[in-house]
Amino acid sequence: MFRTALRNVLAHKARLLMTVLAVTLGVAFVSGTLTFTDTLRNAFQNDTAKSYENVAVAVTPTPTTSERNPAVSRQTFDKIRKLDGVKSVVGRAGGVAFVADRDGKLIGSGWSNAGSAFAPGKDGTDDRYTFVKGFGPVADGQIALDQDSAAKGGYQVGDTVRVATNGPAREYTLSGIFTTDDGAVNAGGSLVLFNTAVSQRLYLQPGFYNDITVKAAPGVTDVALRDRIQKLLPDDDMQALTGRQLATQQAERIEHELSGLKKMLLAAAGIALFVGIFLISNTFTMLVAQRTKDLALLRAVGASRRQVTRSVLSEALVVGAAASAAGFVLGLVMAVALRSAMGGFGAKIPNGPLIVSSTTIVAALAVGVLVTMLAAWLPARRAAKIPPVAALGSVHLPATTKSLVVRNSIGTLVTLFGSALILSGSTAGTEAGMAAIAFGAFFTMIGVIVLIPLLSRPVIALVRPLLRAFGVSGTLAGRNAVRNPRRTGATASALAIGLTLITAVSVLGVSVGQALDQQITDRVKADYMLAPAQEFGTMDASAVDAVRKARGATAVSPLRESELRLDGKPTDVAGVTPGAFHEVLAPELVSGSPDTLAKGRIAVPDEVARANGWKVGDTLPVTYTDKSTGKLTIGAIFKGNEFVSSYSVLVPEEALRADDSRAYISRIFVKMDGGVSDRNEQALVDALGNSPAFRVMDRQDIYNEFGGIIASMLKMMYALLAMALVIAVLGVINTMAMSVFERRQEIGMLRATGLDRRGVKQMVRLEAVVISLFGAVVGIAVGVFLGWALSQMTKDALPDLAVVLPWGQIGLFLLSAAAVGALAAVWPARSAARLNMLTAIKTE
Repeated sequence: MFRTALRNVLAHKARLLMTVLAVTLGVAFVSGTLTFTDTLRNAFQNDTAKSYENVAVAVTPTPTTSERNPAVSRQTFDKIRKLDGVKSVVGRAGGVAFVADRDGKLIGSGWSNAGSAFAPGKDGTDDRYTFVKGFGPVADGQIALDQDSAAKGGYQVGDTVRVATNGPAREYTLSGIFTTDDGAVNAGGSLVLFNTAVSQRLYLQPGFYNDITVKAAPGVTDVALRDRIQKLLPDDDMQALTGRQLATQQAERIEHELSGLKKMLLAAAGIALFVGIFLISNTFTMLVAQRTKDLALLRAVGASRRQVTRSVLSEALVVGAAASAAGFVLGLVMAVALRSAMGGFGAKIPNGPLIVSSTTIVAALAVGVLVTMLAAWLPARRAAKIPPVAALGSVHLPATTKSLVVRNSIGTLVTLFGSALILSGSTAGTEAGMAAIAFGAFFTMIGVIVLIPLLSRPVIALVRPLLRAFGVSGTLAGRNAVRNPRRTGATASALAIGLTLITAVSVLGVSVGQALDQQITDRVKADYMLAPAQEFGTMDASAVDAVRKARGATAVSPLRESELRLDGKPTDVAGVTPGAFHEVLAPELVSGSPDTLAKGRIAVPDEVARANGWKVGDTLPVTYTDKSTGKLTIGAIFKGNEFVSSYSVLVPEEALRADDSRAYISRIFVKMDGGVSDRNEQALVDALGNSPAFRVMDRQDIYNEFGGIIASMLKMMYALLAMALVIAVLGVINTMAMSVFERRQEIGMLRATGLDRRGVKQMVRLEAVVISLFGAVVGIAVGVFLGWALSQMTKDALPDLAVVLPWGQIGLFLLSAAAVGALAAVWPARSAARLNMLTAIKTE
């Protein structure tokens, strides 16, 4: 039976070509993703490991520390240096540092824009850095730059460079250019080296260090030295780790950072393979139907049902193995291309070999073979049920009434179950809701796919009157589209899946975009928002003072985020300027007075108020950051939004003590005399010392800042789902080609009775367009429902959100589906028109 299966594969290799392509593309995505992420992880881990080769023990902040900038004092540093078994100790202070190019633009767009201390040993060198030009900074007015940043800025040794930390930019002389194994720099960031005294003044205070690295004396183990050093650390904010532990920690962090990319790419591969299942199943269904007589004759000469099933599955095994091998090779090419593409976007990937693990090989081959055999299982099962008497009868075995009732009942139940999950997720929290909607979407799509043959007749019947405009060709195309509902449904399913996801993301994106635009219009009165150049960065308090002195600034309020103990509980707070806050932001009030802050009271988000049972007028005991106590009265309760967090209590700026090291300024809102103008923007830039550490954003920039995330998400989804749509196109081509092959005799009769070649082509093209539009309509309908649920789930974060249907995009999707159908029908239509009518009529 295996030899029979192999001969069948070779005999139908042209018909199986689309199946092979579908599996190849899906497997390529899997193997390419695994190879690419393994290669990146290995390159970064090896690079990171080099940084700790000469480190016995490192003292670093603990991950759970409550302090934003914990440090080791000079006294503790000296104690460590005097320990038995210590050969040398190096302390460093560091943080963010932003370098401007000659045009004042920020250099570096990778993981970080960092500053650190140049800490030379007795020989005058720092083994973390290799200088290619010049030397490390010695004087206070000197810095050194990493080689890539110096090249981007066009700087040479001796040039003047503008550098900013959290405050105003300052000018330094470039003393040297170096290379480093620092992973952040290799990913496209920038690194500035100051001398130790300057770095301590900028980031901590004189005599303090962010981290310490220790070399062990001969004969002392790293673990023993680590234990001795840990005992000297005064509190739990700092920890001692061996160099190997630190390298392992960094490797785990890299693994975590790459996991999101890996999951996203594998999800796209999963969608592509899921779509491919329908193409494969459709192909084998049609092959089995065309070989009904052959299979029945095998049964007649003694083959058992199990042998017939194994024969069809063996064909799937051969096809899957061949496609998987091709997909694996294509995946390696894809991994190399992705690595090169990242370099093209400015991310420098460390040198390293292409990592092809045994797991990748096994996963790629197993996925391709299993998906192909799974898709072929139902056709194989149906083939086994063909009785020997079918060899003398019709080649078609229509589905029984019982099987249709069972199929439709199962499809209805699965669809209802999935819809119920989606509805429950739409009213749940973000994390739980997303999981429920994801599972609900999966089951809903499965149920709709099971029901799609049932839906094909009524849906296609709606467009059949339009097809009459095309005469006989249109009438025949409409009838052919519903002649075999299962085949039509399987073909349309591929397009339906892709368009379901694209439509859902589009509905969510447009709805969120409109809600965000409304929030900016209704809730933001400020003309400008200032933010740190680095995401999740902070700004120095001096920046607020500088902006208040800017020419034309009429109201300035920062969001100074920190933590206080309110009513005995740690509570996130945001310190704002009482007299100016209501002039730059207008959060929606639930109760209370809008001038609450000006009266020395606090404003509480409604979510926090509900969780704690607080109401307007309540007086709460407070413990400040300097451990002093007092009382604060709630004057208003408001709804949170993108600009004022749903979790941060608004307090007057004075409530945060000046020495609060945990407070950080995430945004500064500014109202200017005359509104948005080039002059006012320049006034703010000048007030901030033309510093690259800040972004000055007008109202349109604010929208782009938040709306850009949505636009990027849409583009990413469209790009990832493109593979699924390519496979859907292959499915339509395959279906139409097989349909033409099945109907050769019928097409010959049509030609003989007067339908010309142009009419045959038009008939096939219209059939393909109808099937594609049917899939698009189903996908868009499910996608709108899914987008609605996602929009409902995000209402807590965006209270103004209302579901908006992107009619323009929906129309574009329908036009694209029609174009897909017309494109996919080119080859089958041409083949149908070229059939010799006499030969076709004689076909059995």
